[in-house]
Amino acid sequence: MKNRDIIVTGLQSWDIGIGSNCINIAKEFARENRVLYVNRALDRISFLKKKNDPKTARRIKSLKGEINDLTEVLPNVWVLDPKVLLESVNWMPGFLFETFNKQNNKKLAGAIANACDRLKFSKPVLFVDNDFFRAQYFSEFLQPDYFIYYIRDYLLSQPYFKKHGPEMEKRIIQKADLVVANSSYLSAYARKFNNNSVDVGQGCDFTYFNPDRSYAIPDDLKEIRGPRIGYVGALVGYRIDIALLELLAERRKDWNWIFVGPEDTEFEKSRLHQLDNVFFLGKKKETELAAYVSYFDVCINPQLVNEITKGNYPRKVDEYLALGKPVVATYTEFMITFSEFVHLCEGADQYESSINKALLESDDRELIKRRQEYALSHTWENSVKRIYSACKSCIGNG
Repeated sequence: MKNRDIIVTGLQSWDIGIGSNCINIAKEFARENRVLYVNRALDRISFLKKKNDPKTARRIKSLKGEINDLTEVLPNVWVLDPKVLLESVNWMPGFLFETFNKQNNKKLAGAIANACDRLKFSKPVLFVDNDFFRAQYFSEFLQPDYFIYYIRDYLLSQPYFKKHGPEMEKRIIQKADLVVANSSYLSAYARKFNNNSVDVGQGCDFTYFNPDRSYAIPDDLKEIRGPRIGYVGALVGYRIDIALLELLAERRKDWNWIFVGPEDTEFEKSRLHQLDNVFFLGKKKETELAAYVSYFDVCINPQLVNEITKGNYPRKVDEYLALGKPVVATYTEFMITFSEFVHLCEGADQYESSINKALLESDDRELIKRRQEYALSHTWENSVKRIYSACKSCIGNG
């Protein structure tokens, strides 16, 4: 796809402050196209209750005309803070939700169309990231040249989306000219409603996980002796198997279990905090994480298996492998993709056995190199090339 105008909209704003597939894809699009990136529009509840949040404050300033709603943030990338206030409608019963959600869509599409006019966009491509509520009627209101829907998470597993989500996501998938997904699991799900559904893989940004760099050991890791079994990422009870970790840490007191990342309440209350061989080092800057991974003997990803995680692409596994680390992870349907390079487990016995094997592999130079090569092939450039290829094969555009 070259010399096209592309509207990118979804659940994550440009100023989200954490890693975002949508932002990475937009940047890749912008290499050879013009991109309008639409920030998440202000809703009534946020307007009333979250005025002190910096992102909400910026949306309010845009709404009041105190700042420009359209900003060029990179070459070929403009970010829109829509000058609209959307009603919070998810609580409404079916027919009312339909009516007010469509009105929300119309208001937001109007703001996007206005920005497109100012940028002189012509025959734009519409790329929607997982937002089946706010973008439900965009294909009708914006009349794009063609419409790509991107699915990267199974949102219907989350309580907020259970009421209206199943019908709304099915409909938007059916409307799309092409559906692209970041895993085989999600592309198979989308194919139930649209045959033009393709797995384009996951891209990763390895700027801070450079295998050619050497990293100094962090101060708070120096006094923790090996073997170091480590995890980096958000510690949340609905994604991570706390019971499994408690059992393993109690069983293998000769291993030190190290967790780097913010904890939710479930983790804070867990028995893990009572064990002398378990260390919670807290949230770190993104630039610091590779240093911790570099000094782990084995990296783990002990997911709970549920609707949220079973089709999830865990980018941390790519980051572990990029630094050549042996990895032990919970078996899921999607994780079979990594089976050549990751020990996949079900239950504590398999985890203990696999970690023992992984410890023996920590100095295998050939295996380290193969892990790195595999992970580093998962670039945003390659993922977006697959999107372009899918456009050509499914809808005759590229």
